[in-house]
Amino acid sequence: MANVTTGSAPVNYNEEVVRKFIIAAIFWAVVAFAVGCYLAAELTWPELNLGYSFTNFGRLRPVHTSGAIFAFGGSMLFGTSMYVVQRTCQVRLWGGSALANFIFWAFQFFIVMAALSYVMGFSEGREYAEPEWHLDLWLTLIWVLYAIVYIGTIVMRKEPHIYVANWFYLAFILTVAVLHLGNNMAVPVSFFGAKSYSAFAGTQDAMVQWWYGHNAVGFFLTAGFLGMMYYFIPKAANRPVYSYRLSIFHFWSLIFLYIWAGPHHLHYTALPDWTQVLGMTFSIMLWMPSWGGMINGLMTLSGAWDKLRTDPGLRFSVTAVGFYGMSTFEGPVMAIRDVNALSHYTNWTIGHVHSGALGWVAFISFGAIYYLIPVLWKREAMYSVKLISWHYWTATLGIVFYITSMWVAGIMEGLMWRAYDAQGFLQYSFVESVVAVHPFLMIRLFGGLFFLLGALIMVYNVFKTIRGPRSAASMLPNAALAAGE
Repeated sequence: MANVTTGSAPVNYNEEVVRKFIIAAIFWAVVAFAVGCYLAAELTWPELNLGYSFTNFGRLRPVHTSGAIFAFGGSMLFGTSMYVVQRTCQVRLWGGSALANFIFWAFQFFIVMAALSYVMGFSEGREYAEPEWHLDLWLTLIWVLYAIVYIGTIVMRKEPHIYVANWFYLAFILTVAVLHLGNNMAVPVSFFGAKSYSAFAGTQDAMVQWWYGHNAVGFFLTAGFLGMMYYFIPKAANRPVYSYRLSIFHFWSLIFLYIWAGPHHLHYTALPDWTQVLGMTFSIMLWMPSWGGMINGLMTLSGAWDKLRTDPGLRFSVTAVGFYGMSTFEGPVMAIRDVNALSHYTNWTIGHVHSGALGWVAFISFGAIYYLIPVLWKREAMYSVKLISWHYWTATLGIVFYITSMWVAGIMEGLMWRAYDAQGFLQYSFVESVVAVHPFLMIRLFGGLFFLLGALIMVYNVFKTIRGPRSAASMLPNAALAAGE
């Protein structure tokens, strides 16, 4: 626990659960990246499926995506939100240590059981693969308790204002709850069986899936991590947020617009034309709030840009904001129907997804990790600044290899699939397009391995930091941190 003096009474922050979530996030990051590299190898050399059901692409793919999004990303969001809400509200986490620890262990149990259900072939079999219905109910319980703890902490706050990072975290918590309940409405076949039938079918099911899918991106992978950006970049740079007014505008416009953008995934389908146009229109409008947030994050470094030379952890966070801006420009472009006709079902989409997942989500998480590890374990600094720099450049090189190869492969696929000869027949067979992109699949694998190597460097650096000596200040009797830390 950290003793922090605010006014007359010290606050004993619950840092134990935050430490657990950060370590879990680092572990799941390595697992998710390693499985992703294996899947990239399977796509390059299909014989690596090995002939076993539990090693084939169809079963391992949701293990990778859920591991990266929910295990790694989710653990980071749980941990950082519980850290930030205590600091900015100047109160201990509501509900006590027992409840916080239950949320941690229950969520980790859910992650393990979901992965096992995927490998064993138990899922709802939809685009966004969900585990069996028993686990859906278990996750609902976890999320309700998480929301109660978070909201309870805000209600008990000693600060009169709710800092903007908490706005984004709260929007993430409440909206993901609605998305989870809506997307997973199903009728079980039996109480003891894993099989269930969705409450929706056909076009309605596709609409609900992409209402869930795109807003999982908008609120889980965007709003939650923007909460991280609005706290850790100002803290690491030791500068106030560039414009608090812009952050409020960023919040409300993003929250309102994102919820309508899902139909752009269903262009040229049975979805009504007006719905497709609505999704495209709101996707294009998302440029404004997204870039407003990017500008706010980058301009927070006004007068502190020199810190990027000496603090590679901050370099991760700032680069993440750049990737956020790039991804939120590319996404609306790909939502335009004529562009979507070329990009959809191609590797361009895979490149776009990973520029956001690796460049934005992972990088902002790495920046938060490098800030939190010395703070949570009471160390002077990370074990090696040079290793953080090595991690940064290795991961950045990996992303560049990954997304550029997928851009080239995707545009090539789209052009080959729509090419006709003089007689009006397709000029290329599908197999020819597969052969043509094979070199780029190898480059993608190479980039993924670089990114995984960077994560392993981080693991070593974190391990050596935790095993290192405590800071001198933390060993003084009745040591207290500055208020608001």
